[in-house]
Amino acid sequence: MLFGRAPKPVPAPAPAPQRPVLDLSGPRLRRAFAHLVEAAEPTGGVERYVTALALKASLFEELLGKGRLEQLTEPEFLDLAAFITPVRRRIGGWLADNAFWEMQGRLAGLLDGADDAATADARMAAFCASFPRDKAHRWVRDLAAEALHFTAPARYPLMTRWIWDARVGTGVLREIWFADDVDAVKITVADDFTAFTTLRDELEGFLKGEGVFRDLPFYADLLLAHIYAGYINDRGGQYLRSEFSSAGDPMAHTRRMLGLDAVDTETGRTRLKLIDGSAHVLGTLPAITQQEAS
Repeated sequence: MLFGRAPKPVPAPAPAPQRPVLDLSGPRLRRAFAHLVEAAEPTGGVERYVTALALKASLFEELLGKGRLEQLTEPEFLDLAAFITPVRRRIGGWLADNAFWEMQGRLAGLLDGADDAATADARMAAFCASFPRDKAHRWVRDLAAEALHFTAPARYPLMTRWIWDARVGTGVLREIWFADDVDAVKITVADDFTAFTTLRDELEGFLKGEGVFRDLPFYADLLLAHIYAGYINDRGGQYLRSEFSSAGDPMAHTRRMLGLDAVDTETGRTRLKLIDGSAHVLGTLPAITQQEAS
């Protein structure tokens, strides 16, 4: 003991959150993956879609990462928003009523400390709480989820509402749950970082078993989107089908879920509508186009 002082106790590390048990259906996953491979083949194969997602991630990392969020411009933010389907339908109206610097500041709060994934739930909750909690602002959760995931795909799983929304009990998780009558099952799994990370790890383990070892985060994204596309095709209501209408292309809804249908390759116009009704024209990384996934 030095100078009669006891050594300062080292605090014990906080226990890791308990992971939920996800009772996933192996046969459903295998059928979905086989259908994804078959459906993607006429338009260049799964690898082409994975490349498109990697390009999307490079755009998000370039604009939201690398410490340059303070220099982010409104047109650059609209470039990002064009690749997030729920956001591009709403953001034009929101920016017409609010200053862009407000969004920039909220994104800074969301991404500040992103190296520590343990704070993901708190940062996402604070981001969402800075907007009205109503039906018109449900897109806010998806914006936060895609900003985190596509800025750091290996650290953050994709945590969108269409993958799992615990409040209403809907999403991809239900479509791959193991049960004779899955519609009757109450799935008591939270939609927090731990649950989404567990789902990602389960899917990546499944994909390795199918012989996939590269770009696992993007393969998982693609598989999840294709499963939900099947839900839209098979059981979606009139609203879903009107939002995701297609002309018999088995990958159309899959592209839409991941925002890969954002750009008209001939004109550069995106599906994001500004408040005056005109289409936002992509100005950043034009290589990320519909051509990469169509």
